[in-house]
Amino acid sequence: MSFRFWWLPGAFGVAAILLLTAAPITALLVQGGSNVSLIVADPYLRHVIWFSFYQAALSTLLSLGLAVPVAQALSRRRFPCRGLLLRLFGLSLVLPVILVVFGMVAVHGRQGWSNTLLQWFGLEPVSYLYGLTGILLAHVFFNMPLAARILLQNIEAIPASQWRLASQLGFNSRQLFRWLIWPAVRSSLPGLASLIFMLCFTSFATVMALGGGPKSTTLEVAIYQALRYDFDLSLAGSLALLQLLLCSVFLLLQYTLSKPPEYRGDRLSACLRHDVPWWRTRLTDALVMTVALGIFLPPLVAIMTAGMNARLLAALTSMQLWSALGQSVTIALSAGSLSVLLTAALLLTSRHLRIRREQNLPASLIESAASAVLVLPAVVLSTGLFILLRGVTDVFALGPLLVVLVNALMAMPYGLRTLQHPMEQVSRRYDRLCDSLALHNLNRLRLVEWPVLRRPLALTLALAMMLSLGDLSAIALFGSQQLQTLPWLLYQQLGNYQMTEAAATALVLLVLNLTLFLFIERVLGGRDAHTD
Repeated sequence: MSFRFWWLPGAFGVAAILLLTAAPITALLVQGGSNVSLIVADPYLRHVIWFSFYQAALSTLLSLGLAVPVAQALSRRRFPCRGLLLRLFGLSLVLPVILVVFGMVAVHGRQGWSNTLLQWFGLEPVSYLYGLTGILLAHVFFNMPLAARILLQNIEAIPASQWRLASQLGFNSRQLFRWLIWPAVRSSLPGLASLIFMLCFTSFATVMALGGGPKSTTLEVAIYQALRYDFDLSLAGSLALLQLLLCSVFLLLQYTLSKPPEYRGDRLSACLRHDVPWWRTRLTDALVMTVALGIFLPPLVAIMTAGMNARLLAALTSMQLWSALGQSVTIALSAGSLSVLLTAALLLTSRHLRIRREQNLPASLIESAASAVLVLPAVVLSTGLFILLRGVTDVFALGPLLVVLVNALMAMPYGLRTLQHPMEQVSRRYDRLCDSLALHNLNRLRLVEWPVLRRPLALTLALAMMLSLGDLSAIALFGSQQLQTLPWLLYQQLGNYQMTEAAATALVLLVLNLTLFLFIERVLGGRDAHTD
């Protein structure tokens, strides 16, 4: 990029981010900054804070405790549909939370598959979904596959020479784990633990749907209740500010603890493991995978099959469903496009600074504007916007715009990680060629940038749209009778025990997510686009 106004895209992006984050944070400080210390004096709020930490810590321990043996089992075994299973593990990252909640209710609810199985054996049905157990089940569903995939990469990167040496030395299972597996996964565990803890601590839709009452309430849900149920702006501002401070600490810990894998090897090492045929490892791997798949697969199957009922056609003709579908697509497309625009604007300026001017620090500072959004959970940002605008205009009339803005900002950190490397690679490879051919501005974009960046741009848009389609945080605060998305409609149907209608809505939401993702990736990304 050689035009004179190279600084303009980055300045626009940073200004937009600061305007949309600094102003709400200022509103939180003004509204509740002086009352944060008073929260500790309230026994109920102390319990909310304690439960937020407690459920996040338990979720982290369970997710990692299961992810390590799952990763080891996957590294040892080659079985049919293994590749499909790994793809499904990746799918859990983009599934709307409320969709998984529906699957959990269909499997573990009072009328779910588990109780049906108990009744088939002549046993009494049990109720365990709502409360801490349900929250932990949902968190393990989302986070165990993420951790297992990362740890599997670490194990598969162990050099083949080390496996040969271990085989020559006659290592047993414990020695293999102690001297090979554990050193490979250990470096990733602190960073993974801090990431999973933060995700669980800021979990909103899961706790709101499966919490089951005041006893199992977290800070995020307490903020929503203070704002929408009690309309206590001071309390909502204080809780949101406390959440912001805690998330900042968690993010700092995550960056401090995250380290690159210690090993860099080939992927042939898994074939050299001499512990593969042992009956003990076979039995252990079978038990571990049974537990993992028992948690992970039934909700997915329930989502796909529950919608196939006799009243599906009647439920699909509901105008409320199609209105929510239209609003969901409109918001997702708007939020995704805005997120890609802001992310690309930041990267255009940062790559010019880093590559053309060799100024890494200013470039990193510009990119950090997008990453800083990670410390602002959607509920906190939405609360700040609500407090900021309530005295100026009708907040609910601006609901669609505010939901788009919040969702666009929440997707930017993911877009930054997807686009940063490809955009810098384009500049490093083709800057001199473009200068020599006098290719600038639109000609460079059409002939050089677009063919190479087409796929990463499509993936960035797809991820941003998927995150927006699954949003329940912003729509919970700004939603109304006139503004309903599919996740919000599904949440209301589950709360009213309209399981047939909920099954239809869940099926439509699942089909919409998969269809849009594949359509954007294949059509916008293009089959013949460059893969650089």
